[in-house]
Formats: sequence, C-alpha cells, structure tokens
Amino acid sequence: MAKLLLNLRYVPEDEAADVRDFLDAAGMEWYQTRPSPFGISHGGIWLRNNEDFAEAKRLMAEYQRGRQARARAARERAEREGTTETFADIARADPVRLVMIVLAIIFLIGLMAVPGYMLSR
Repeated sequence: MAKLLLNLRYVPEDEAADVRDFLDAAGMEWYQTRPSPFGISHGGIWLRNNEDFAEAKRLMAEYQRGRQARARAARERAEREGTTETFADIARADPVRLVMIVLAIIFLIGLMAVPGYMLSR
C-alpha cells in the first residue's frame, strides 16, 4: 500500500523537484498526485513500497536540515547586505493593500465590540 511522504500544500516547486530527485537517486518508486480542482487536496508525493518509507523519511529529514541551513544562511547574508524585505518596503510597494487591511482589521474589531456595547446598555 502506498504511503504519503510529502503533502504538496504550500510546498514550492523547487522543493518538490528536489524531493523527486533524491527519491530517484535512492531508487525508490514514487508517484505524484495532482491537486484537486476544488482546492480540497493539493496533491502529494507518495511512495509505492512501504519498505522504503523509513529510508525516505530519513532522506527527507536530511534534506530538510540542509534546506533549512541554506535558507538561514541566505537570510543572514541578506541581513548583512541590507537587502532584507522590511515592513516599510512592503508598505511602499502596495500602500492601497496595506490601508485596506488596516481598515478591515478596524472593522472586524468594531464588529466584535458591538455585542459587548449592546449588552452594556
């Protein structure tokens, strides 16, 4: 029976490609399911043989440690070089979106306060 190795929800394509590559390199049989048309399932990478699952999980953990180290190093390098994206950068890039989000938050807080206000009268 097949076992799910990686749910592809929020997984970048480069990470999924790396996982497929290391499974191929290890000689493990796998297949990938596509996302559902209604967004219920985002697909996944499955192993065909249960016997390969423990080794695949070990390889996956090793890959994730390496990916995490690379991402942290890239973040630290960007911080040293001053190229990290800040809140001010995001606000300058799309100020209308920022204003709309703030207005939505204020509206929702007000909406949540109405029952308390009505009960206190």
